[in-house]
Amino acid sequence: MKELQPDLNFPYRPLSQPIPWDSPQPEKPELAEDLSDAIGKVPIIRLNRVDPLCQKHELYMKLEACNPGGSIKEKNAVYLVKEAEEQGLLRCGGTIIASSTGNFGIGLAMVGASRGYRVIIVIDQNTAVPVRRMIQAFGAELVVVPFSEAHRYGSLSRARMARTQQLAAENSNVWCPIHSASLSTPHGHVISTAQEIEVAFQGAPDVIVLEINEPNEIDGIAPFFLSRYPSTRFVGAGVAGAVTSSTFASKFLHSAYSIPEELAISLCHSLSRKEGLLLGGSTGAVVAAAMSFAANESEGQTILLINPDRGDRYLDTIYNLDWLASHGLPLLSDPELELAVHHLAPIFSNHVTKAGFEQ
Repeated sequence: MKELQPDLNFPYRPLSQPIPWDSPQPEKPELAEDLSDAIGKVPIIRLNRVDPLCQKHELYMKLEACNPGGSIKEKNAVYLVKEAEEQGLLRCGGTIIASSTGNFGIGLAMVGASRGYRVIIVIDQNTAVPVRRMIQAFGAELVVVPFSEAHRYGSLSRARMARTQQLAAENSNVWCPIHSASLSTPHGHVISTAQEIEVAFQGAPDVIVLEINEPNEIDGIAPFFLSRYPSTRFVGAGVAGAVTSSTFASKFLHSAYSIPEELAISLCHSLSRKEGLLLGGSTGAVVAAAMSFAANESEGQTILLINPDRGDRYLDTIYNLDWLASHGLPLLSDPELELAVHHLAPIFSNHVTKAGFEQ
């Protein structure tokens, strides 16, 4: 039987050889006062094997999946809760009531638990079981809006909002992050995500690729870098059908991609097999857009990809071969993946300046 050889790009020392006493000591980890202080301190790692383009360009992944609850949405929750406390909108013994079907609800449940608040998350019947279980595991209460309410209010999203407002009226000492989320969250990413990137790169990468479905991230991170490092380019990516055309209209994006679902999912599987990274479906779209962009660059670029969340909450769906087969979603082979990525074309390309946006 042929002996398997480790695929390593760094020196290998057999365990039988002792580690020298003069080996460099690891840096002292930063001590966090509470959960809120730990969020955002995530690794940024280089991608090496997911695509041959990794050898021409330096592609790095900012693993927001390594936040305590597994997603970048925890930053939104922390920033909004602290802002509400400072403004006197959220007081001791208060209740947080919010509409969410995913990571933002998990983030609020976590932060509420760590700061002693009652948390009520309004979801609908489409909310995935793993998300429900995580929210409840943090002690938050779930209120489920039935499908029948969608007809009454025009959509499940509006039905959830209506139920959230009703619950707020029925309780006292309540804070609802409804309007403040869209107004304040971009600044939250300025003081967290943007500055984390600047410190890590001692400046700015050439290109930053992020999920198009998170406009608050774009509207926070992009102006920060464009004002300080005007040559930085921003690329948006979304899974086809999961975003509306209006979300592609950010004036800060140099280009945006709509990624076929089977391509995004196939890249998620490739990341897990070749990079050891189990990440959420949107990350596959981000990787596809980054690779397509890189394929058209003649000179090597430093490209940062922002990963929104981890993949364990998708084990029953995008990482389940039976589920994929039942939904008609084939996994692409490596040659098919490379070909599909190289044939991607952006939805649009813009010329972005420090002052804003020009066609």
